[in-house]
Amino acid sequence: MNKKVTVKTIQKIKESGEKFSVLTAYDYSTAKYIDQAGVDIILIGDSLAMVALGYDTTHHVGVDEMEIFTRAVARGAERAMVVTDMPFMSYNVSIEDALKNTGRMIRAGASAVKIEGANEHILQVVKRCVQSGIPVMGHLGFTPQLLNTIGGYKIQGKSLDTTLEILEYAKKLEKAGVFSIVLEMVPEESAKFIAENLHVPVISCGAGKYCCGQVLVSDDVFGKYAEFKPKFARQYGDMKSLIFDCAKQFNDDVKSGKFPAEEEAFHLCEEELEQIKLYKKEV
Repeated sequence: MNKKVTVKTIQKIKESGEKFSVLTAYDYSTAKYIDQAGVDIILIGDSLAMVALGYDTTHHVGVDEMEIFTRAVARGAERAMVVTDMPFMSYNVSIEDALKNTGRMIRAGASAVKIEGANEHILQVVKRCVQSGIPVMGHLGFTPQLLNTIGGYKIQGKSLDTTLEILEYAKKLEKAGVFSIVLEMVPEESAKFIAENLHVPVISCGAGKYCCGQVLVSDDVFGKYAEFKPKFARQYGDMKSLIFDCAKQFNDDVKSGKFPAEEEAFHLCEEELEQIKLYKKEV
């Protein structure tokens, strides 16, 4: 079995000039298959609010839900590094709350957590987490938890000034101790410039091909979530059609009497069958 992926593994991949992959997972079996496929990092994304729970934004999940999904995914991942998204308002109120909540994810099986933003409070949270033995992945560019503040799903880093601003935040996160940084919805050229000026690996989420890592939501990759498909997500399968076709065939077979077939049923032995026949006559 290949060695477990760690923060050192990710840094070595960057230094070698190679690439690493990141996919989301929310359950044991999906995590198991993603892990066996060789994906390096499995992210329990707060995107589960939409793709797994049916909400319209990531704001609707909390620490309790993220802990449950983390436990499931961690049991399925043997090689891949498991990273949990810290949900909305789980790290914003106080350092103490942040440490308590991030600690819950590590105890649930995560190897690291992901935190959005880079204001002074978050920088302190990152420092304290790292000091406490909790690796942190940063997240800049478009930050979904700040959706209402940003004013919608808007591309970030579209000018030199805003690109330099993101780079400044990224350097502060790097200094605070993050082991990697996700850049979401940033122009490819801006992301390339930012990545070239950082020591830690940069992970692209719609930030082009020049980053060290690439992350996508697995439901987009598998073609399972049909409500919305980001421009930057490539669909490798059509699970929506597969699930629909299987469910429809099952429904049709049940209603036509084709399911279950003879080989799919349990049967009594002759002696037990005779006893039932005799009992029915007495009744």
